[in-house]
Amino acid sequence: MNKTKVVDTTLRDGSHAIKHSFTEEQVAIIASGLDKCGVDMIELSHGDGLGGSSYTYGFSKVSEFKLLEVAAGHIKNSKLTALLLPGIGTIENLKQAYECGARAVRVATHVTEADVSAQHIAAAKELGMMAVGFLMLTHMSSPELIAGEAKKMESYGADYLNLADSAGYMLPVDVEEMIKTVRDAIEIPIGFHAHNNLGMAMANSIAAVESGATYIDATLRGLGAGAGNSQLEVLAGVLQRIGHNTGLDFYGLMDLAQDAIDPLMNRPQVIDNGSLMLGFAGVYSSFLLHVYAAADKYSLEPRDILVELGRRKMIGGQEDMIIDVAYQLKNNK
Repeated sequence: MNKTKVVDTTLRDGSHAIKHSFTEEQVAIIASGLDKCGVDMIELSHGDGLGGSSYTYGFSKVSEFKLLEVAAGHIKNSKLTALLLPGIGTIENLKQAYECGARAVRVATHVTEADVSAQHIAAAKELGMMAVGFLMLTHMSSPELIAGEAKKMESYGADYLNLADSAGYMLPVDVEEMIKTVRDAIEIPIGFHAHNNLGMAMANSIAAVESGATYIDATLRGLGAGAGNSQLEVLAGVLQRIGHNTGLDFYGLMDLAQDAIDPLMNRPQVIDNGSLMLGFAGVYSSFLLHVYAAADKYSLEPRDILVELGRRKMIGGQEDMIIDVAYQLKNNK
């Protein structure tokens, strides 16, 4: 059986959950630990990717480029990876990340906008980096249309194609159909990124593996936007139980999660009402903290804002519109 490769996104998606406050010391401990435990790729950047530190998305406590340098100094075997969303991150940001030690980049676009990734994937390949096409909010499109977008990213030179259930909206049957349809359309490997807003992250990740995905995203303690992601140490144990080769140190990941992640968590990564509504309404997981802020500002019920965002089919990159939606809801009351 082929090796199932695990991409840890604790230092990127997990950044959302702690308001982008990772320190150099924390990054050194986490990156070193993940490397020793056999994780294939370690993704690090602002939660919204390179260049995301801003008023709109929230400022990082420490520059992501400084954190990349720190992580690079503590990684011996894993591939240090960054996320880039065209329109937020630039090719100059990508070059800077490479200079800081990143050797892979995942270029993320909305599920119907793969064409905007072409120049960034090309730039990564010119730098000698591994380039990954990353389609977000896949629940918003059909498997057939997703396959067409995947073929575009393959044609641009992507080394593998990652599919993200960014809202935590999908069920295992949805994941299975999507992975199999895309698998039949492209030659490059497929990966999957789950969110746990409906409690389906682990089941969806296993459904992806069983349907042909060879790269699976996860985070220590499930730390991530909304209700978080597939929990890495749990994923390692489950994959071992069902006979998949990962090369991961199961006990080591458990200890790393307990020692390095538990102390920095603001709260346990649970499916609270807001997270549940993200999954139910199909809203981008990183919107949650912005929604809470808008609800507090205008004395609104956060669930009402989330339902309206879902109705309007708001996508990643439209965080600045959340305040506008809340303002309109307030005036319509």
